Amino acid sequence: MQSADGLNLCCRVWTPPGPGPWPVLLMRQPYGRAIASTVCYAHPQWYAQHGFAVVVQDVRGRGDSQGHFRGFSQEAADGTSTLAWVRAQSWCNGRVGSYGFSYQGLTQLLLASDEQLPDALAPAMAGLDERRHWASEGGCHWWALGLGWGLQLAAQACQRRGDHEGWWEIRRSLESGDFLRHGQALLERLDPDGMAAAWLQLDPAEAEGWRRHEPPAALWRRPMLLIGGWHDPHLLGVLDLWQRARAAGGEPWLRLGAWSHLQWNGGLDQLQLAFFRHHLMAGSETIAAGPVPLPQQLSIGTALQNIATEQWEPLEPTACSDQRWLLCSSGLAAVDAAEGQLIATDSRATHGEGGRCTIVHDPWRPLPGRGGHLGLDAGGVLRTDLDQRSDVACFSSGVLDQPITLLGQPVLELEAMADQPGFDLCAALSVVQSDGQVRQCSSGVARWLGHSCQTMAPRRVELQPLLLTLQPGERLRLSLGLAAWPQIAVNPGDGTLPRGAAGPQHRVISVELNLGSASLSIQPMVGAN
Repeated sequence: MQSADGLNLCCRVWTPPGPGPWPVLLMRQPYGRAIASTVCYAHPQWYAQHGFAVVVQDVRGRGDSQGHFRGFSQEAADGTSTLAWVRAQSWCNGRVGSYGFSYQGLTQLLLASDEQLPDALAPAMAGLDERRHWASEGGCHWWALGLGWGLQLAAQACQRRGDHEGWWEIRRSLESGDFLRHGQALLERLDPDGMAAAWLQLDPAEAEGWRRHEPPAALWRRPMLLIGGWHDPHLLGVLDLWQRARAAGGEPWLRLGAWSHLQWNGGLDQLQLAFFRHHLMAGSETIAAGPVPLPQQLSIGTALQNIATEQWEPLEPTACSDQRWLLCSSGLAAVDAAEGQLIATDSRATHGEGGRCTIVHDPWRPLPGRGGHLGLDAGGVLRTDLDQRSDVACFSSGVLDQPITLLGQPVLELEAMADQPGFDLCAALSVVQSDGQVRQCSSGVARWLGHSCQTMAPRRVELQPLLLTLQPGERLRLSLGLAAWPQIAVNPGDGTLPRGAAGPQHRVISVELNLGSASLSIQPMVGAN
């Protein structure tokens, strides 16, 4: 097809058996149309066998499509042109749905006007704010994730222009792990105009310079299936989409699973198929396949999967379990993993027994980040060994005698100061199992730079939202460290923005925690943006 400015954008089309026209499912993506997001979704042929024509497009400047790839900024105009082209084809009955995750999730939302909109859409794991939903958290760039994704796009750009040497250089860097130290320089040399390189030049603590996209107002009221994962870095983006659609009068369906960005534990194709059949095939005479059984979880608009039990629960993200714990230590929480305490209290209490605790960060052996939503090893992971380190302060509840369920966003609030003009706080929330193993369920990071770091002041760390049930015999634990390498860059402690791995200029950082008013609370996850 041709774009509005006359460039050829390449598409591949799968059609059902028999005569058309049919409703169409559209995916627009930058990774090569042959892949068709099969890392998470069923192959387009499967959808074609169930009565849909499927179109997968190489976006401008990617795959075999003409033009220069400019990232998200190009997608509104091209998405609108593509919808008009699809509806004009003889094999399309006029009804078009869109699907896809990550970049393909956002392309569904970026449209130039209300004139061409999908009739139903299923954006997964995406958001509108490039700073908060694509590149950073708590004032920290997503280091390993951001570099890894940017270098993937850069390698494909090298392949497209025939730069095989550049492709191999990137590949070797990713396979060896060298990209964590030198990946930014690779990006600036091999893909200097790419989004990832541009994001790394911006301050993640300030909104200035970052783009926040605005879809057409009418899109919010279209049928929408939003898909997110507790261990996915774009979760806050999905929650923001749900909140915006509801505020605009839409009735979006929402599924939040115990998934990472690439591992969906069996996929959502049956659910997605039922969604599109419901909204695109009503009254259609061209259905080539028989009825698809309605999945049980589709009978309700919103369902959240419990991380521990893996059961789907009919809960809305506006709900909140609203627990609160105080932190207490005699000063040994970073020496003895069993010494620090989480003391449950009602939300009216303001001060606990408290105490003070000091954590020391040694840049020669920075605390590793593991699992969670920012890890290359994303998901729930064991961190028993990490909690035994002397640069991790642990605060644990008593052994539970009855189940408790946490629903919402964990938030840590405490006073802290460093002896250097820069430090990070990296928190993890875990279940201490009856056998003593520690399973991490949520994590979060926050960064402070400048001389204000050296004053005792309130600090706040927001962790990844969750739905989690703890069982009798288990304990809840909050672990607090000063690094999460390579999920975020190592703070040099000199007040400058961190730019990667530790080097000779990095300083030892001591952080004193004042626990007198410190608390861990579960707050509503909607509105977390």
